[in-house]
Amino acid sequence: NPPYSVGQKSANDNNQNTGYKKLEDRIKDTYAALTNATNKNSLYDSYIKAFRWAADRIGDGGIIGFVTNAGWLDGAAMDGLRKCFAKEFSGIYVFNLRGNARTQGYVRQKEAGNIFCSGSRAPIAITLLVKNPDAQNTAAEIFYCDIGDYLTRAEKLEKITRLQSVLNDEFKNLTPNDKGDWINQRGDTFENYLPLAPAKKFDATAQSFFVVNSAGLKTQRDVYCYNFSLSALTNNIQATIDAYNNSTPEFFLYNVVWTRATKQNKQRKVKYIYTVKKVTDSIYRPFCKQYLYYDAKLNEMTYQMFKLFPTGKEENFLICVVNGDRNFSVLMTDKITDVQFQFNGQCFPLYWYEKKSFAQGTLNGFGEVGEGYARRDGVTDFIWRQARLLYGDDVTKEDIFYYVYGFLHLPAYREKFSAELKKSLPRIFLVPETKKFWQLSKAGRALAEIHLNYETQPPAQVEVVKRAENYRVEKMKLSADKKTLIYNADIAIKNIPARAFKYVVNGRSPLEWIIERYQIKKDSASGIENNPNDWAAAHGEDYILKLILSCITVSLKTLEIVENLPSVDYIK
Repeated sequence: NPPYSVGQKSANDNNQNTGYKKLEDRIKDTYAALTNATNKNSLYDSYIKAFRWAADRIGDGGIIGFVTNAGWLDGAAMDGLRKCFAKEFSGIYVFNLRGNARTQGYVRQKEAGNIFCSGSRAPIAITLLVKNPDAQNTAAEIFYCDIGDYLTRAEKLEKITRLQSVLNDEFKNLTPNDKGDWINQRGDTFENYLPLAPAKKFDATAQSFFVVNSAGLKTQRDVYCYNFSLSALTNNIQATIDAYNNSTPEFFLYNVVWTRATKQNKQRKVKYIYTVKKVTDSIYRPFCKQYLYYDAKLNEMTYQMFKLFPTGKEENFLICVVNGDRNFSVLMTDKITDVQFQFNGQCFPLYWYEKKSFAQGTLNGFGEVGEGYARRDGVTDFIWRQARLLYGDDVTKEDIFYYVYGFLHLPAYREKFSAELKKSLPRIFLVPETKKFWQLSKAGRALAEIHLNYETQPPAQVEVVKRAENYRVEKMKLSADKKTLIYNADIAIKNIPARAFKYVVNGRSPLEWIIERYQIKKDSASGIENNPNDWAAAHGEDYILKLILSCITVSLKTLEIVENLPSVDYIK
């Protein structure tokens, strides 16, 4: 049962990971070399290192038995590991015990109990890897058993006891496909479609729907960089900047989350300066806005976000999708997003911005004199030409942008390609029928209007019971039947329609996101409080109550549009 840690977030952490260069080089030359994923960080989890170490240790023959995180079984970045397992071993037996507590909704219910109770939130698997030097097969025989849906911890332990051995009829033979999938196997049709993301960013001629895409911000210090309170955010950032500036390369003060970038900046004698212009609105999680300190020095990984929002104040619209290892979802926003706005999300913009550069006193390449940014189209010329050939010259890039948003909501598409969408970014196509193109584009616009303006949708027809005009929240609670929300001691919302929970974004319905995010939280390490009532104080004392009523409407309106989307034939 090796440790699961992928890596400490900061040098402040007490449990610092030890580096093993030779072992990490072995992973690089084997598991990482065979994966098709761009982000390979998860291949350096401690439990993956344990697999690599043990596989090398047994030499020509032996058996490895581990109880580990089961993420390697179906992870998007783990295809190289699975390919190596199939090559290096003669027999493989996997008992998937499920129990992934990082899922939500009906998926979480199916994962059910974890055999370690609250000791682990990860799915668990028992794995036996057999290397028999006398085996005649060139690739491993793989035997797999899924413990089943909706089982409690006790039921799972009883089943483990009953099965006794992997040499049991419940272990079925698996045949991997050429993509390295063992379970939830992808087909070939999906790869014939056009990718949303370009092979090379900022290439307007790319044979994709978009010129560029970007992950959301990964600050590595959310507690300092985000807050519902403008004044609290300012104080927190100034405190961390002061601590950074007053630290030395030999002595790091605690108020800074010390990452590789901050340590390198300190060694280079880079000074941090607070700038009020870097404070902007952001969308931290679905249906949850917060203030953000938008700064490349204090936002650890900005990816291409500064091309989409150079200052945070620009006009832009982003189609944001879940990226891998979770049920697909999509949501549009006009704000800077956090990387977990959608799980490990990727954002596809209507526009991107390019800084103007030119010789003094001359016209620049944009036909203008002056400083600033030029706005560029996020949709490629390639797909625009294709659409005009199919649907006529009046098609605009904006029409295509909303077509993509409508298409990504098609229930049949998401069901048919669920395995593909867990392991790769979306690929879609232009439908051959002009009528259906416009239906999807208009539906995408309608969905965008609802999702961008989620705060101002008409209040849902539910019963609001008030004993007093008290709109402060501490932690809201939903009844077991989900019909009643206890807002606080003075307010309850009753007769919530069950249908409101059927629309799910990043694992939760809009109402469940509000319940989860709009509560007072205090970070145990820093002592920093994040209080949603501070946001309400600046946006209307009843902001949170109105938000709840509006977001129930968001769910109902979205479902109505989605259920009336046209049918599409998925060409091969």
